[in-house]
Amino acid sequence: QVQLVESGGGSVQAGGSLRLSCASSGFTHSNYYMGWFRQDPGKEREGVATIYRGSGITSYANSVEGRFTISQDNAKNTVYLQMNSLKPEDTAMYYCAAGLAGNLWLTSTWRYWGQGTQVTVSS
Repeated sequence: QVQLVESGGGSVQAGGSLRLSCASSGFTHSNYYMGWFRQDPGKEREGVATIYRGSGITSYANSVEGRFTISQDNAKNTVYLQMNSLKPEDTAMYYCAAGLAGNLWLTSTWRYWGQGTQVTVSS
């Protein structure tokens, strides 16, 4: 029913840009949170950016503030993550998530997850 599908990952050199997309379907709520998380092998999944669909208010992890931008196209039920000035430490599997109110920086807050899209940044 509820499905999140990420796309747009790939390999890029340091300093380059990528735009990730998360297409969603099957939601019954018009107002909820969307988020991007990332995870490298052997590390915990960490929050990258969030957006509240109703207001468009966003939040970012300190590590990506000023470089990444989360946005939405509600008509297409799609959330984007524009990633600029990419660094090797940004390399990870990036996951799209959807959920309701809670601590947005805890993975347990989120109700639905996509399968992820790989981002690799080389130096």
